Amino acid sequence: MRNRLWVWLLFLSVYLSGCADNDFFQEDALATEAELQGRTPAGPDSAWVIAGRHYDRNGLHRFFWGDHNRSIWTTPVKLPVFDLHEVKGGLSVEDIGGGFQTTSFDLQDSTGRHYAFRSIDKNPVEVVSPFWQKTFVVNILRDQTSAANPYAALVVPVLAEAVQVPHSTPTLYYVSKTDTTFGEYAPLVQGRLFMLEEEYNGPTDLTPAFGDAVNFADSEDALKLRFNDNTYHFDQHAFARARLLDLLIGDWDRHKGQWDWAVVRQGSDTYFRPVPKDRDQVFLQIQDGLIPSIATSKILARKLKSFDDDFKDVKAYMINAEFVDNRLLHELSLKEWQQIAQTMQAVLTDEVIQKAVRQLPPPVHAQIGPRIAHQLQRRRDLLPKAAAEMYEILAEKVTIPGTDQTEHFRVKRLDEGRTEVTVTRPAKGAVPAKQLYHRVFSKDETELITLHGLAEDDVFEISGEVKDAIQLKVYGGLGEDDITDTSRVQGWKKMTRIYDTDRGNDIVLGSEARDMTTDDVRVHAYDREGN
Repeated sequence: MRNRLWVWLLFLSVYLSGCADNDFFQEDALATEAELQGRTPAGPDSAWVIAGRHYDRNGLHRFFWGDHNRSIWTTPVKLPVFDLHEVKGGLSVEDIGGGFQTTSFDLQDSTGRHYAFRSIDKNPVEVVSPFWQKTFVVNILRDQTSAANPYAALVVPVLAEAVQVPHSTPTLYYVSKTDTTFGEYAPLVQGRLFMLEEEYNGPTDLTPAFGDAVNFADSEDALKLRFNDNTYHFDQHAFARARLLDLLIGDWDRHKGQWDWAVVRQGSDTYFRPVPKDRDQVFLQIQDGLIPSIATSKILARKLKSFDDDFKDVKAYMINAEFVDNRLLHELSLKEWQQIAQTMQAVLTDEVIQKAVRQLPPPVHAQIGPRIAHQLQRRRDLLPKAAAEMYEILAEKVTIPGTDQTEHFRVKRLDEGRTEVTVTRPAKGAVPAKQLYHRVFSKDETELITLHGLAEDDVFEISGEVKDAIQLKVYGGLGEDDITDTSRVQGWKKMTRIYDTDRGNDIVLGSEARDMTTDDVRVHAYDREGN
């Protein structure tokens, strides 16, 4: 019966979507006189435009595929006309980039400042395999872009500023159909809407807002440095604040590629502070319409959630960010999460939220502004609860990695099912000794702690005699490691497991540890960069 239903829906999809074609996107976003219906005329440097006329569908289509954000995609808005030689004092095209769906250019001004110029509408044809690119599947994906809010990124800077999360300040532009300043790329931009926003690639992109930062790094480089050397660290408090802002605005697509990092040096150590980018998924409306409501269930596309006045499923917002969340949020206690959330609550006043929402184009604000403001206010009020849920998810299984330098891991099993983990580095040349990590875990929250020594000669000491404890896994990693477990936990189950190669290490198992050593070097594997 279920298979028959899906076959029926598939054929219905073909009927409603039609066959794929290359004319899905309108040739020019300019609004017609009929569409403007008495609106004030545009000036010589502005134009009335429609972001996605092609998302206007009939009632039957909307019943099956949803209303989504179609109404604002099809609403005329007044935008400035882009002039490559005038904006920001004149810009030059350095490169063409973008993902599979977005047309994007890297631009640069006369001072060397970098900007991203990205299309508002998306073409998902490259996401699917060549077999499907000339079928109805492409048109279905194109149509579901209407779930995104093309103007949502304009709301974010005011909110980010209030909670002290770095941000770009995007501006929307219309590129004239006759614009030829992009040279050979002109056909890709003509007659379309684009967003111009700052990029953070190097020292020339630094502003006073970044304080004592000296440079920027992307996630790939920052992660490599973090795991190679124990003088590099991520600012986990700042990252938690940024992730709670993601929750507030409903931005579910926060994988490692959605972050840059401001580089801050403090003595012998270097810290990475998060700089979020690419706010394409803010204020999503996806869970209306028969087929999307089925497709976004927990057993299918759980991560796709409509923005409303409640978080409902915090885990869904963490799916795409699982890799970075697990590696960059393992230090913080529940108390610290609550303090961050409460501080954000205090500064996200109703006035701040109203100011943020007023950044929407006036015709769009008239449609959705009051609703978005109300939803943001409700989510702000629930932020400590959402922070607690995020903490609980992250606390269930915690991995604490070292680096390719020497570290000392001390684990103390305390009373009442608590476990204390401390990681230090020894002094080395001009680099002083330093405590790198400290946290006390509770068995009520955490079922597994995993330690990874990575490379070099690391020391692991596990101690304490208790009635109950959290399971512990120790991966010594490359190098000649010294691992000693003198702890005791009541009961028959061994609560420590030691993983390493069976040669070249000094391992004292005691009565609590289970020997999991092997001659297979794959035991050292640890996913450092999410590749």
